[in-house]
Amino acid sequence: MANQEHSEFEEKVLYINRCSKVVKGGRKFSFSALVIAGDGNGKIGVGFAKANEVSDAIRKGSELARKDVRSFELNGTTIPHEVISKWDGAKVMLKPAPEGTGVIAGSKVRAVLEISGVKDVVAKSIGSNNPNNQVRATIEALFALQNRSERIDAREVH
Repeated sequence: MANQEHSEFEEKVLYINRCSKVVKGGRKFSFSALVIAGDGNGKIGVGFAKANEVSDAIRKGSELARKDVRSFELNGTTIPHEVISKWDGAKVMLKPAPEGTGVIAGSKVRAVLEISGVKDVVAKSIGSNNPNNQVRATIEALFALQNRSERIDAREVH
């Protein structure tokens, strides 16, 4: 069962950061890894982990990403509506695009959108270029999406 769960999601390492600490014997390095996991069909999760080895940081990050997977609203190959999301200093704007447009976005935002299954979208990252904040802002924007028809029905009821 556990092996089947691993193959269900595609994982991608977006960013690895090396941090050094000067100690008595010299420098001690530690690594942090930003990993995303998605099924390509409206589900995405993110994991950020630290360890003394790169492989351990990636493994821990991917475990956290698989635990964090949540679903969001898709409208065919694009998103239902325009959305702007902020996370710390990063601000991300996502706009729906006609079929065949592709993903027009910067590297980290593009990676999140592609692995989550969005095929046609225009995105703009404003503010911070910190990879962690950009990814978190993009994911918050995706989770803020709502189904158009359900939203219209809810408005008519009240």
